[in-house]
Amino acid sequence: MSINVGFQQFISVYTVSLTLPVEHVPGEEPQMSQISGLFVEKPQTVTAIKGEILNCPQLSAVFIHIILFVTGKNVTFVAKVDSSQMLRKPTMKWLKGKWMDLGSKAGKHLQFKESYDRNTKIYTYELTIVKVVDGDAGGYRCEVTSKDKCDSCTFDISVEDAGEDAGELDFSGLLKKRLTIFLDSMYLRERKQKEEPEIDVDVWEILKNAKPCDYEKIAFQYGITDLRGLLKRLKKMKKVEPKKSDAFLKKLGPAYSVEKGKKIHLNVELSDPNAQVRWLRNGQEIKPSAKYIFESVGGIRKLTINKCTLADDAAYECVVGEEKSFTEVFVQEPPVTITKMLDDIHVVVGEKVEFEVEVSDEGANVKWMKDGVELSRDGKYRFKKDGTKHWLIINEATAEDIGTYYVYTSGGESKAELEVEEKELEVLQSIADLTLKAAEQAVFKCEVSDEKVTGKWFKDGVEVTPSNRIKMTHIGRTHKLVIDDVKPEDAGDYTFVPDGYALSLSAKLNFLGKRENQKPPKIHLDTTGSFVNKNTIIVVAGNKLRFDVDITGEPPPTVCWKKGDTPSSAGHQHMLYFELSEGRVRVETRKNLSYFVIEGAERSDEGLYHITVTNPAGEDKADVMVKIVDVPDPPENVKCTAVGEDSASIQWDPPKFDGGVPVKGYLMERKKKGSSRWTRLNFDIYESTTYEAKKMIEGVLYEMRVFAVNGIGISQPSASSKPFMPIAPTSEPTRLTVEDVTDGTCALKWLPPERIGAGGIDGYIIEYCVEGGEAHGGLCYRADIEGLPVGEKMLFRVTAVNIAGRSPPAVMAQAVTIREIVERPKIRLPRQLRTKYIKRVGEKVNLVIPFQGKPRPVVTWLKDGAPLDTKLVNIRTSDVDTILFIRQAAREHSGQYTLSVQIENMEDKVTLEIQIVDKPGPPIAATVTDVWGFNAALEWKPPKDNGNCEITGYTIQKADLKTKEWFMVLEHNRRPSCTVSDLVMGNEYTFRVFSENICGMSDDAGISKNTAAITKTGLKQKQQPYKEKDMCSSPKFITPLVDRSVIAGYSAAISCAVRGHPKPKIIWMKNKMIIGENPKYLMQNNQGVLTLNIRKPSLFDGGKYTCRAINDLGQDEVECKLEVRGMVKNLHHLQCVTLTMT
Repeated sequence: MSINVGFQQFISVYTVSLTLPVEHVPGEEPQMSQISGLFVEKPQTVTAIKGEILNCPQLSAVFIHIILFVTGKNVTFVAKVDSSQMLRKPTMKWLKGKWMDLGSKAGKHLQFKESYDRNTKIYTYELTIVKVVDGDAGGYRCEVTSKDKCDSCTFDISVEDAGEDAGELDFSGLLKKRLTIFLDSMYLRERKQKEEPEIDVDVWEILKNAKPCDYEKIAFQYGITDLRGLLKRLKKMKKVEPKKSDAFLKKLGPAYSVEKGKKIHLNVELSDPNAQVRWLRNGQEIKPSAKYIFESVGGIRKLTINKCTLADDAAYECVVGEEKSFTEVFVQEPPVTITKMLDDIHVVVGEKVEFEVEVSDEGANVKWMKDGVELSRDGKYRFKKDGTKHWLIINEATAEDIGTYYVYTSGGESKAELEVEEKELEVLQSIADLTLKAAEQAVFKCEVSDEKVTGKWFKDGVEVTPSNRIKMTHIGRTHKLVIDDVKPEDAGDYTFVPDGYALSLSAKLNFLGKRENQKPPKIHLDTTGSFVNKNTIIVVAGNKLRFDVDITGEPPPTVCWKKGDTPSSAGHQHMLYFELSEGRVRVETRKNLSYFVIEGAERSDEGLYHITVTNPAGEDKADVMVKIVDVPDPPENVKCTAVGEDSASIQWDPPKFDGGVPVKGYLMERKKKGSSRWTRLNFDIYESTTYEAKKMIEGVLYEMRVFAVNGIGISQPSASSKPFMPIAPTSEPTRLTVEDVTDGTCALKWLPPERIGAGGIDGYIIEYCVEGGEAHGGLCYRADIEGLPVGEKMLFRVTAVNIAGRSPPAVMAQAVTIREIVERPKIRLPRQLRTKYIKRVGEKVNLVIPFQGKPRPVVTWLKDGAPLDTKLVNIRTSDVDTILFIRQAAREHSGQYTLSVQIENMEDKVTLEIQIVDKPGPPIAATVTDVWGFNAALEWKPPKDNGNCEITGYTIQKADLKTKEWFMVLEHNRRPSCTVSDLVMGNEYTFRVFSENICGMSDDAGISKNTAAITKTGLKQKQQPYKEKDMCSSPKFITPLVDRSVIAGYSAAISCAVRGHPKPKIIWMKNKMIIGENPKYLMQNNQGVLTLNIRKPSLFDGGKYTCRAINDLGQDEVECKLEVRGMVKNLHHLQCVTLTMT
């Protein structure tokens, strides 16, 4: 469907609603044309003409699902889908181009609407484009899906401006005229088709082959009224032959899409296989790296981008010589999914509610909704985020918070129900039945969980009123009813009813009269069944205990259960209370029967229980011992006591509690450290508390745990032992030899063992003894043994040690005699010291001179034949070398140094010369000896201070007495004289001379005592009066600002140039607003070239920028328009859309 819409400011309202007639066979019901898929009908190509609203009742309304409404500058598309054959609601998508999902662009410019007609079961979807712009032109597509069904239709939007004289046209008359022609042609075509068989004619093929002068005739013949639209479509249909490239046989595609984290390949094919290519990213050349890989196979050039990130979303170019191939890469972020769904929550009023959800991406945003309404951050709701977890928090839940809560991400949703119920009142102590005599006091007392709760007392259903004898009190959580001087009429049922709760506590007051019918109470214990012996019950932990006790007596006795000295419940008159009680330990009483119940027996329930029954006729008591048996506690202190090459010895302590049943034995498990898989080592019960685990891998860390077993079952596993490693000692060290022997010392050396194993080597034990004696020694990591007796023959052996123990020893075959070996002294002078050693003043001197000789030689230093002054020079000497060190060299350190090493009457000497040099002083007595023509002769004497080295040359400079600027004349002049030529006539010159040596030029120069004047006789200069030129001018821009279009996120700069004197003041403005000290902008002025740098511009940085220059003589300004384009990406499809902000 092609729609041509023209917009002008003077057009206020125009609307188009077009329908086309339907062809049908006489005698049959009209059928919708081209019905397929899920749409009610397929759209046809429609040309929108600006004008009035038209009503055509004689035309069949076929295309009811795509209608165009143009109101002012808005365009609305309507799609209708029949859902009568669908099981669930269809899904509609509006797309632009191939991939761009317009649903993600919803806002002020794009608006979506959805409605449903229950009578016709038709869904209506509307897309409204507000204030259409040129960027909205292009191809569109709407897709509808329902379960396994799918359908789509396409349409185009072309936007053009109305003609210049559009304001003078009568749109209504023009449209009516064209519609009349259109209807006449349709009527003629319909009659002609009834008379003649239908022939398919492609009008556009006819128009393509026709002459332009025949376009209007063919259009009238086939009922085409929009000639402008016809010409535009013909222009688009003409094939434009692409310009052939000389360098590329195959260029890059227009765009590529890749998911974040994946890699992408960009390929081109060149006509010249030997041509060199350059790859550019946003205009910057790409260098090969681990991320960017270049490949060349014949004429194919490939760029591979690994692990794409959002930073790789850019424009890429392949450059061959002067030709380029351009493409764009769009990096698509995967949709954010929900990895942990919401859970339903049930709370009591006033409690805190936390909904927790976990998503796949840390940087994702979620949206919280309740019953279809989005939640915002206010005093009631709080949102919390930590990594991939998100929370919705309600501090105090109320009944209004009941409902369904939703959380949405870009790739999923989750929901949960919140139920809030009122708090229940808990009864801490109920009222008990009373049996009293005349004149005694009756006290009914109860206790509830809420101290603010009030209540009323009733007797036989009638509210009790206080009097002098009857008093009611409420202190904290306790409510009391006190009756003094009990009388027969006080007997009856008393009830306490808390206000606001459907709860009542009842008890009975019995008045004692005569004792003829009274019987003392009696407890009848049944010692069969669960009793293992007299009055003892054994219960397995976690099981239920129900103990029935028969009770007789008249009047019915009061029953009291105690554990130790603490009552656990009260008598039979509390039947209702105990039946409703949900406590784990409770007493239920019936007539002549009392039940003692423990739900899920625990160890703390074990003990002696007392049952006491009383009535006015007497009292009876009985004791019941409850013993709880359970699986044992886990063993303790599991540890490894020894290891072997493939085994380990494990030891542990028995469990502290055996569960009330003797422990039969243990089960062992092991695993590798870091693994979660445990391996059972024995399947038969092992009775001992030590165990040797075998078939292990040397060098692997293991952990052990132990289970205890009794007659009830298997305990929980013990805590894991500390990691241990099966290892074995190493083999013996190899190649044990003597390296050196002195008086009292011996140096040994050896190689590590051939087999070390996984335990490594912790060190070596060196043992020695006199030949024929006992060995002694210790653990050490060095091979120098001191304190040996001189002249004795010694034996040595070395043993390697690791965590598994000691290896076999390595023993020397022969004894070693401890005696010094004399070696002649010898100095090994380094090559660089065999010639003169030169250093500059202030530098560091560090000379290391090795020597040899045994025993240790005596080292002596001399300077120029005299002993060396240790205050000027530092000397450090070791057994094998001596070091001469000068921190900052000075001239007095120069001279000849003599090193002597001596052992008894044997001696060796070397002499080295050290020269410390500095810059020379200036030459002296510089004089101009002769002047002739344009030449001058100059002589001088060498400097007094040559810097302790030879003068290598001189540098001569000249200066005119007018300008006094020095210019180079000669460099590296060897002689103390020179001739200066090419002097300018009329000037008078002075000269200066610098001396040079290996350290450089002297700091000061020798200046000539006289000058050289170059004059010409017979000429006299006539001085002209000097008039200074006025350079002042008002600011004037010589280079204006230029309109620019940039991409959002990439830094940009705009430049211009201005001149003016005095220097003008520069002011930058955006949309006529002065840009202040904003760190986003960097303003530069380089000799009149003005630059405004904009750091990473966004869409809001687009607009009109102005540069204004002001000085005292006037002002000038230039301006430009900056357009910022943004990249928009969709989750399912990727399409580039240009968003501009101007």
